[in-house]
Amino acid sequence: MTTGTAGMRADARRNRQRLLAAALAAFTEHGADDASLDEIARRAGVGIGTLYRHFPTRQALLEAVYRDQVEELCASAREHSASAASPAEALADWLRALMVFGATKRNLTSSLMSGPEGKRSEVAVSCSAMVRDAVSELLADAQRSGEIRPDVDAVDLLRLSHALSVAGELPSTHADQPDRLMRVLLDGLRAAGTGPAGAGA
Repeated sequence: MTTGTAGMRADARRNRQRLLAAALAAFTEHGADDASLDEIARRAGVGIGTLYRHFPTRQALLEAVYRDQVEELCASAREHSASAASPAEALADWLRALMVFGATKRNLTSSLMSGPEGKRSEVAVSCSAMVRDAVSELLADAQRSGEIRPDVDAVDLLRLSHALSVAGELPSTHADQPDRLMRVLLDGLRAAGTGPAGAGA
């Protein structure tokens, strides 16, 4: 169950999820500051009063959208771990998902990074911790398997993935620039004497 839905009636949960989906689309298209709340309510098929009952402010809606997306991303780490052919492949698949997340959710992220007096918002801090925990588990599994070099930590991977998501959007002569950069990163993660760090790497 998504954070914030405990104890809700089924119809209220459905409305909340519709609002989150509509808000994500609107924030992505127009930016977190410019998206119309009235338009988000219309997209979700509810009245503006319903939106405000669930999310009293634009910031509350933005935070809920971001947390929902991060929870989905972190849940996918467990799915990759269960379905991948090896721990290194699970890590590689999730790092690709993280890079896409960073590229497509940058507008949401930047809107949440600064709180009062330049401090990071509580949602940004808690979501960062969730992502760090997810990659830490995948990395530890891959290192225990001997496929990934032991001198890399979770913070290294998060910073490198963020850099790749930014670099992947820069002009390039390579049509597959994001995937190409990720392959370079994954190759660098390999333990000595092992094969590629994940399928397709």
